[in-house]
Amino acid sequence: MQSTTGNLHRLPVFYFFLKEGRYTGVMRQHASFLVSALLIFLFALFSNLHVSRDTLVVAFLDVGQGDAIFIETPSGKQMLIDGGGGRAVLSELSRVMPFFDRSIDVVVNTHPDKDHIGGLPDVFKEYVVGLVIDPNVPDEKSVYAEYVSDIELEAARHVVARRGQKIIFGDGVTLEILFPDRDMQNVKDTNDASIIVRLVYGETEILLTGDAPQKIENYLVTLYGDKLESDILKAGHHGSRTSTSETFIAAVKPTYAIISAGKDNSYGHPHQETLETLIKASTTILGTYTEGTIIFESDGKTIWLQ
Repeated sequence: MQSTTGNLHRLPVFYFFLKEGRYTGVMRQHASFLVSALLIFLFALFSNLHVSRDTLVVAFLDVGQGDAIFIETPSGKQMLIDGGGGRAVLSELSRVMPFFDRSIDVVVNTHPDKDHIGGLPDVFKEYVVGLVIDPNVPDEKSVYAEYVSDIELEAARHVVARRGQKIIFGDGVTLEILFPDRDMQNVKDTNDASIIVRLVYGETEILLTGDAPQKIENYLVTLYGDKLESDILKAGHHGSRTSTSETFIAAVKPTYAIISAGKDNSYGHPHQETLETLIKASTTILGTYTEGTIIFESDGKTIWLQ
């Protein structure tokens, strides 16, 4: 996605000259006209960036040790899957969304761990959200209570995720929920409740697994088999050895694996075992800890890295 922020740094300088009163009489009128014209031009420029582009955009945001994935469909529908651990998600969203856009159609919280849910209260404060999907797994930590309260204040529709649910965006893009397939409220490990979704646009597919461990991955293989095959896999649990089983990778056959993790994080993510599994499968590995935000586009036939 091309950035246009490089042109904006000139605005404060131009405004400073106007404040200092260096333009008077006719010159001031010309200056005011130029400012108005410039603002109209910039609004039109940003508006054009937001219109239908006939491509699906998926951005794996660099939020440090956590997950946050921004999706924009060809018709401009937007979705955020997880919000990282804090306010970093806001600065990353500002890089992939027009400055005037203050709404997000769908927010998915895969599970209530802080590195996935922590930034969502800030998202709810800054953006109008239409629909929230989560596994309905309560957590005693204060950030979860804030998350629940903000959903109520947002007056967003709240849906509990279940296998088989689909969001059909109406422009060829579909999001299907593969897991959970049961009530997860009493689960001992919140990672086990992670929402797993498959995003499909034409002949291209992206599989997003939250922090799902290997036992859930292998369970999906028994349910779906080769139907899990996808161009891109968001590797589970930040590249931990607890996810990304060989059985799962053999079924998914990803061309790319994205690992969302913080640089030099204290968990040692990604673990060497995970990297070796992916390398053995000839999968290209991209990590936010080295690449920053990672953006893909798809036209429904092919998918490419920006």
